[in-house]
Amino acid sequence: MMKQLIKGVASMAVLAAIGVGTAAAQVCEETQFSSTNAENYLAAETELLVNDNPQAALVALNALKAQPLNCYEEGAALRLGAAIKIQTDDLEGAVNDLLTAIQRGYIPETELKTTYYNISQIYLSGDNKEKALEYFQLWMQQGGVPDRNQKWTLAVLYQQMDRFSDALPWAEGVLQDDGPGADRSVYDFLIFLYDKTGNKAKKAELLELLLERDPSDVRLWQAIAGEYFQAGEDRKAFEVQKAMYLGGLLETEDELMRVVNFYNTFDVPYAAAKILEKEMNAGRISKNYQRLELLANLYQVAREFDRAIPVIEEAAEIAPDGKMYERLGRSFSELQDWERAEEAMMRAIDKGGLSNTGLAWVLVGQSRYERDDRAGARTAFRNANNRGGRGWIDFMAAEDNTAIALARFEIFNEVSDYKKEKERCKDLEVIGNAPETCETVDDRLSEAEERLAEFDRNNS
Repeated sequence: MMKQLIKGVASMAVLAAIGVGTAAAQVCEETQFSSTNAENYLAAETELLVNDNPQAALVALNALKAQPLNCYEEGAALRLGAAIKIQTDDLEGAVNDLLTAIQRGYIPETELKTTYYNISQIYLSGDNKEKALEYFQLWMQQGGVPDRNQKWTLAVLYQQMDRFSDALPWAEGVLQDDGPGADRSVYDFLIFLYDKTGNKAKKAELLELLLERDPSDVRLWQAIAGEYFQAGEDRKAFEVQKAMYLGGLLETEDELMRVVNFYNTFDVPYAAAKILEKEMNAGRISKNYQRLELLANLYQVAREFDRAIPVIEEAAEIAPDGKMYERLGRSFSELQDWERAEEAMMRAIDKGGLSNTGLAWVLVGQSRYERDDRAGARTAFRNANNRGGRGWIDFMAAEDNTAIALARFEIFNEVSDYKKEKERCKDLEVIGNAPETCETVDDRLSEAEERLAEFDRNNS
């Protein structure tokens, strides 16, 4: 860019030197060099443009300046001096020479536009963004129309100054000039600007355009999902992630777990469990205690208890404590598999680390109770040593008392029935009409009274 700038500034001086375009005719009426000054000027110009020797050009230019100069010669010397100073990295000096030429009327109106543009480029090469932009704007005010590359320069310049809203129309102009086949860097730059200016709709539009160009670009899918997240549209973000998974675009464990968590968040625990189990079996999600615990949770929330149990068993084997065995026991109890429930709970108690061992003993007692092991149930409830265990013991005692009372009531009723039968038999004997059963009523009554007495002795 610097060489082009030097040639541009120098060519302006050449035009002046050969009389193309009079320099502000109202101010300077001279139109040519004197012979001596022309010789020094051409020497300086040759050293700069032909020999690429800015130091020798500067010597020749200083020889020119040592001579009396008319306004035309001075204007040409200033512009040639600016070209030489650019070559020697004296950028401020180059700008000062060009501004002096403008202020003194040595640059015609037809060349002002180009001069302003050259000044902007000098400032830009010196990383003076504010001044570069100032003269860019003066160039456009003089009728300068930015081409594609100049639009890009303006967009980047505004962006570097954190003036994102001002950068946006120039970047959009570049995309319009380049068309749909624009380089990815143009799209990325615009996406950055839309993000900075909060224009989510435009950003999403560009992301979708890029996705049409390359549907396998995982970064684009993730960016679109991220936009939906930030906009609070979690359901749409979920649909994007689901499409990525179904399309085989997700590979890392974090990406796959994100999909699992999405399904769980949106109350589809069974689908979440199926994906998690599938990817653990495939080795793409690590099969550790935490993952197995999550899988069991998902199946249980989905009320898929049969599927949850093998997972809980596997997790229980590698768990550092007995909590998963306790959970396994509760799962078996939900299925009313009382024998396996007791077995799992006993392993939980043996392995230890339970938050409440008493509750585990209560479930052991319940398992035994359901299998009619009442003595074993009482032992377990006593081991629980908590309100639940005592409640069960009281309940079983009440059951026993009720059973005793019912059994005694049956015998008592039998005794009462025999006594009533005996009274009827007495009445019938008076009239000589007693049935044969009256002959055995005393024996039957006696046997029933003996059974009642024995029952009372055994249960006193």
